[in-house]
Amino acid sequence: MTTDQAAQPRPVVLLVDDEAEILVALTDLLEDTFTVLSTTSPLAALEILSTRNDVDVIVSDQRMPEMGGDVMLARARETCDAQAILLTGYADIGAVAAALNQGRISFYSHKPWDPDALRAMIVQAADYHRLERELRTERMLLHGLLDNLRSGLGFKDAQGRFIRINQQAADFYGRDIAACLGQTEEELCDAELLPVIRAAQDRLRAEGRDEETLELPAHIRGGAQGRWREITRVVLGALGDGTAGSVVINRDITRQQEMAARLRQAEKMQALGTLAGGIAHDFNNLLTAVLGSLELVRDLGPESGPMARLLDNASAAAQRGASLTRRLLNFSRPRDLSLEPVDVNALLHGMKDLLAQTVVSRQGKDGGAPCTIVVDTAASEGSLPPVSTDAGQLELAVLNLCINAVDAMPGGGVIRVSTKLKRVKEIVAGTNLVPGEYVMVSVIDQGVGMSPETLARVFEPFFTTKDVGRGTGLGLSMIYGFIRHVGGEVQVRSQPGAGTRVDLCLPVQAGAARGDAPASGMAPVAAGDGADRALHVMVVDDEPGVRAVTAGFLRARGHDVREYASGPEAVQAMEQGMGPIDLVIMDVMMPGMGGLETAHRLQALRPGLRVLYLTGYANAGALPAGSADVMHKPFTRADLAAHIDRIMNRAAQEA
Repeated sequence: MTTDQAAQPRPVVLLVDDEAEILVALTDLLEDTFTVLSTTSPLAALEILSTRNDVDVIVSDQRMPEMGGDVMLARARETCDAQAILLTGYADIGAVAAALNQGRISFYSHKPWDPDALRAMIVQAADYHRLERELRTERMLLHGLLDNLRSGLGFKDAQGRFIRINQQAADFYGRDIAACLGQTEEELCDAELLPVIRAAQDRLRAEGRDEETLELPAHIRGGAQGRWREITRVVLGALGDGTAGSVVINRDITRQQEMAARLRQAEKMQALGTLAGGIAHDFNNLLTAVLGSLELVRDLGPESGPMARLLDNASAAAQRGASLTRRLLNFSRPRDLSLEPVDVNALLHGMKDLLAQTVVSRQGKDGGAPCTIVVDTAASEGSLPPVSTDAGQLELAVLNLCINAVDAMPGGGVIRVSTKLKRVKEIVAGTNLVPGEYVMVSVIDQGVGMSPETLARVFEPFFTTKDVGRGTGLGLSMIYGFIRHVGGEVQVRSQPGAGTRVDLCLPVQAGAARGDAPASGMAPVAAGDGADRALHVMVVDDEPGVRAVTAGFLRARGHDVREYASGPEAVQAMEQGMGPIDLVIMDVMMPGMGGLETAHRLQALRPGLRVLYLTGYANAGALPAGSADVMHKPFTRADLAAHIDRIMNRAAQEA
């Protein structure tokens, strides 16, 4: 006995004979190899077969009082697939022949029987039944796989003709299953795919396996299912006639390709953001020196005429540079957003005047037919939950979209801003949307629209279709970064001549709806002793231009200033002893010893020492825990004075 035979369960044989002595003799013959069941009643045998599905062979006498063996076996066929063997005398040969012809039995044996011959017959019947069951199981598994597999699956003979195929594979060829059987891929596919399929067949014959990824044009039949397909071909073992067949697996990988493209886009945006942040620090230092120097120049004496205009022009240009840098930073560093529950409808209604003024200002500068912005929240009024976002950034996003819409409507028209609740039940391929509720803010224009090529690039930083001077190409990329940071998605739909629709999907946040708009700008500084008196100030900055401007602003206000170009210089001066210091103004990003480390060292020497941090660009981890004492570059003299007054007033109140 082989290992495989030992591992299989013993076949089950049911013996039926009205003579008990015959049953005993048959049991003695078979019990060492088979599990034996026996009965003297054909009716009892049918009852056994109705309750058990593991019987492999039925051995029955033909002539029995209750029922003939051929009749009993015919009835057994209704519920049982066991092989049947009749034991019969010479007189019953006619009934046996009829049973054989009708398929009721597989074998028969005369009484008295030859033990070895009968045993071999029963073993053969049991083996046949086992193989038949295994074949049915394989067929069931194959049909289940073909019917339920999401991928297209087809089996081919040695000539490449399909012998089995599922509906998903047939759909790729635009046919039903019957029309594909007996046909080759070349006969079924679109003409454009013939070179690709023939090349794949050559690789399959040479290597035994081929795998390729295809991007299908939309007009090809398979392209309607999915634009990207992964097709795998593998040579199988020999078929029944000894020739080798093959299998072809056709998978729709459009979603995976879209997600991969999305990942590449995200990585590109992150790389550009890192680049933008890297240059922002140095650029803001330059702008601080330029703006501060221009402001200090004005203190040298009253200017009028051409000199004043030149100073104004230089200041305005530097301010535009500062604005551009802030936009770069908003794109590259959305982690600085202040997330809070926001009532979107209330925010949009609060923007009506601003939007109207923006349209008037834009058209006044460029001319063109009039545009109207309509804020339409009637359908969602009172039904929208608050969203988790930064109110200021959301206002900027809507304003930016409306400006783009005005620019896209030289012939005038209506720009509609609307809201509604969007429910997502499953992950949306190619987007950042996960199951949940979102508030969708839509900005719809009647403008010139965009071509598919332009639409594919709208989120790329610095990409713009506007004339030089009319746009930086950062608007939509900033919106993209902002919405993704809060867990939402931006969706843009547009066609040439049919306008553009931009949907901002913002995740809902449980809790009370947003009330008042977040405060903007600085809180007013109350007058007090700390705001008016002259201070002893230590300025620590590695940039000479910024350090000179900061010290110039302070001295113009009557403060005593000590300047240091690095953290170690400032710490050393403090360790060697110096007069009183009321405030340290410290750059955050400095080579060697950074601003936070320097401040900690100084505060260890002078407990309670107040510090105002300056930053042109810094990661959140490089800033102090609280943001009240951080001032961003570039800054004006008024900005610096307001921060100092706030810090010193707070110190006076705490004292």
